[in-house]
Amino acid sequence: MPYASVCRVPLGRIAAICVIVLTAISLGAGDADARRKKKRIGHGKPPPFSHIVLDAKSGKALEAFKADERRYPASLTKVMTLYLLFEQIEAGKLKLSTPLKVSPYAATRPPTKLGLKPGNTIRVDDAIKALVTKSANDIAVVVAEAIGGSEREFARMMTSKARSLGMSRTAYANASGLPNPTQVTTARDQAILGRAIQWHFPRQYKYFATNSFKFHGREIRTHNRLLGRVKGVDGIKTGYTQASGFNLVTSVRRDRRHIVAVVIGGRTGHSRDAFMRKLIREYIDDASRVRTAQPGPAAAGAIDAEGPPTPPVRPTAAAEASAKLAATPADARGESGDVAVTTLSADGGDDTLPAAAAAPVQTDVRPTQASPPRSPVSATLPAAHAAPAHPQAVRVAAVTTAGLPMFPAWFPYLLVVFVGCAGSVLSAL
Repeated sequence: MPYASVCRVPLGRIAAICVIVLTAISLGAGDADARRKKKRIGHGKPPPFSHIVLDAKSGKALEAFKADERRYPASLTKVMTLYLLFEQIEAGKLKLSTPLKVSPYAATRPPTKLGLKPGNTIRVDDAIKALVTKSANDIAVVVAEAIGGSEREFARMMTSKARSLGMSRTAYANASGLPNPTQVTTARDQAILGRAIQWHFPRQYKYFATNSFKFHGREIRTHNRLLGRVKGVDGIKTGYTQASGFNLVTSVRRDRRHIVAVVIGGRTGHSRDAFMRKLIREYIDDASRVRTAQPGPAAAGAIDAEGPPTPPVRPTAAAEASAKLAATPADARGESGDVAVTTLSADGGDDTLPAAAAAPVQTDVRPTQASPPRSPVSATLPAAHAAPAHPQAVRVAAVTTAGLPMFPAWFPYLLVVFVGCAGSVLSAL
């Protein structure tokens, strides 16, 4: 009897201590796992950053940072869609008053879109404005089908045109810029396109200065927040997906000088716009006042023959830190305020995208072309693009909880039953 009494007391205390400790470990490990999942979903690596400033009158690059590394164009894609549409207008095959029919496929494209129903029509004039301002994905497909018969064929035409313009590292898979791992471009290629479209289509290019237009009784405003706010800006296009970051092609004319600048991979619309302002401010005065070269089809030898393009590579954490390209905390909202899609493979839109819960899907491989030397502006990026003070902090924090055992929620209760039964058996002895 004394032996049983002595055993009973320690066993009860031990059981209580075990239950408390194991419950704390289980709950703590569960919380750590939840935090890791949240981090993976909402706080992934920043999109790779690149930019270029091109003198539109000479074709010379005044400033460039990783301008030849492949990136995702997002809605910058629609500049090429409009290029081919402008060709049709100039050739007399389409008029501004021509009605374009909305197919069932076009109507199902995800936002951003106008939301037209299958069988509806839209005039070419309104289609251009919808692409320039709202970046409407459904209208991009409407245009593609009207010109190419199908979006697939139109994308082939887009890639062919890109090659003829000297955009050797660009490939298109759709007309809208919706996420697709094979749809890639570079900052330099987008600058080439931005320069070419206004040179070849000066009348139609004026559409890119559209701040807003009315369609079916509602006013649709542009996503380009530099129009009307920065002196000399006359276009041209914004873009956004989770994988690409916030993109912008801008054309500026001041005092007979003309530049086309491109920023790809901004962390937020605000930081992207702020960096573009900085580029304009620092390089507009370096542009030539006299035209010495004009855009045109690339020479046959300039066409890239390296085969199918590869998706862009995401820089490593060390590279991002050394280049100081990580921006302010990621803005999860698109150009017009909708929550951005977080998955590359989903049918998300561009500029504004519907919500999604999946983590980003990426199939990156390293590009074969080396990046250009770092330039003065790259070395003095604004605070919005400053790297975190301790880039390894998140990784270390994850390791400290990775070794904890993951117990199911019912485990502590099973332990109580086990200890209780063991105590009963010892008492009986």
